[in-house]
Parts: sequence; C-alpha cells; structure tokens
Amino acid sequence: MDGTKLQAKIYKGYGQAAKRIGFTYQQFRATSANNPLATTPLQSLPASFTTKFDYSAPNKYGQATWLGLFDATQFQPGDFLVGHQGTFFVAAMQDTLPIYCVQANRTVTLLRVAMEDKVGQIGYGGDTPATEVPLMQNWPASILQGTKGEANEAKLPGDVRTPWWAILMPAWPGIVIRTSDILTDDLGRKYVISSAELTDMGWRMTAMQAQV
Repeated sequence: MDGTKLQAKIYKGYGQAAKRIGFTYQQFRATSANNPLATTPLQSLPASFTTKFDYSAPNKYGQATWLGLFDATQFQPGDFLVGHQGTFFVAAMQDTLPIYCVQANRTVTLLRVAMEDKVGQIGYGGDTPATEVPLMQNWPASILQGTKGEANEAKLPGDVRTPWWAILMPAWPGIVIRTSDILTDDLGRKYVISSAELTDMGWRMTAMQAQV
C-alpha cells in the first residue's frame, strides 16, 4: 500500500457511502474563463454534503463550506457539482483528508475597468459600463454577508450603511483579481473588490456593494 492507492481507496469508500445516502449530481469542469456550467457534464454520480461525517450538525448562517462525500477519483480542485442541494465547487482535495467544498449561492461576472493610455485631452477615465471589460463570466461563487458596513458618502438622515460581503470562487489560470475590480451577480448587484487573496483553495475576497 502506498499513498496513491490509499487515496483511491478513500475516494472509492466515499463513493460507496454516497450511493446509500446521497443524491445524483453532475460534474462540470471549466474549459475557459467563461460559462463553466455551459460545458458538457463529465459524469453523473451520487454525492452528499455534510458539516461532520457523523451527520450530527446542520450548517449555519454565514457558512459556505461543506465536506463532500462522493467518489472523487475523477475530480480536481475547481470542479463543480450541480444537483439536489444546488451548486458546489471543490475547493481542496488534500491527501487522505475530507473533500473540502464550497456551496455557491450566486453566479458572478468579473469585470475590470479599462483605463485610457492616451496622452493629451481625453474623456472621463472612471468606471462606466462602456469601460468595463469582462474577465470571467457566469462563474458560481459564494457571496455571504460580511462583518461590517460603510457609511454612505451622502450621509443623509435616512441613509443606511453600504454592506460589505465575503466572496469565495474558484481561480482560473492567468487571471489575477485585483483591488477595485468589479463583480456583478445574477441578482443585478454590483460589488467593488477591496481585497483579493489567491489561496490553494481559490479566491477569497472582501467587497463593498456599489450603488447601481
């Protein structure tokens, strides 16, 4: 027995358990920076998601991460599972450890403002729809409420604080998310990225919701 054989046996064991307690999901893998779920599913398989392997505790508010129980021998980090409980992406497949997954509750598009590089008199150089260039389109992501809000610049008596959000999403090779990049979601909300950390489990970001 070596590490490779042991890992395969673990994943096969997860698959056997999922056959008894799981639901059918489809596996997707992105082939470009756009529309990862528009590809042909790689397979259908039983899968189950839990917070503990003894299924003794439900998930809680503000918690996007789950342990995945499925045969992961044909998976790699960044793959998606779509089925009974919605959409998940595989964040990490660490040796001999549970499969770490993130539940995606939104679909997002990443935009970057293209700045003019001309000299002399040029027009307005700020963010407008015409200057927003899409980098990644229609990616499942987790967007959950952050821990703080920002005072509205107008500071009118009836104003509420502008909300902040915690965002998790898979990475795509060659695309580095920067501060001030923009995300839009399927609800029509717009977010300006404040910080973006590329981890071995994908992107972890904080963002402020912008006025549309």
